[in-house]
Amino acid sequence: MKHSGIYLVVTCCIAGLVGCGGGPSNGPGGDFTKIDSLTETYLALQDTMLQSWNVMVNDENEKIRSMHELLHTLLSLQNYDKDQLISLEKRLEELKRIRFTQKTMSDPHSVEEYDFASNSLISEIISLTESDLQFATSNELQALVDQIRTADQRVNTYRSDYDMATIQFNRFLEKYQDDLKEIDQNSSPQKRPLFQMAGNQ
Repeated sequence: MKHSGIYLVVTCCIAGLVGCGGGPSNGPGGDFTKIDSLTETYLALQDTMLQSWNVMVNDENEKIRSMHELLHTLLSLQNYDKDQLISLEKRLEELKRIRFTQKTMSDPHSVEEYDFASNSLISEIISLTESDLQFATSNELQALVDQIRTADQRVNTYRSDYDMATIQFNRFLEKYQDDLKEIDQNSSPQKRPLFQMAGNQ
């Protein structure tokens, strides 16, 4: 599967740590070898988490673009209520403003607010599009609706992928918290919130 390869490098790095016991080597340079190995794993986990996030965000952006395109297409057909379409377009722009980030999603309400607004828009836009008789004979409208539905169906999969990567990253921070200052000297690594946390609180 497309997203399954994301974790390969992380698995290899973790296996490497297990293989060397996760501790310092005997002899000169042992401490450096441990920190060097931990840093490599830390960076791999961080990259995997970021890649999972970016895949999810890019797919969400594609879904929003498809909704914009669908609304513009409906406006050009002049078969629909113009004021209603403009109102939906404004709400779609507002959706971008309330997008959560890796940090703000620690507040479960930020995810809930976005999901409610997004789901409502998708439902209303698709229902409006399908309500017109022209939909049945328009390949363009059908293709746009399919794109929106398909992207929306991928949301949980991509969020699950992100959670898997983030859980590994958080576990690493917990296990090696005493070494973090040496692993990342430019920042103070912190555990990241999960979608499953946002959904269960």
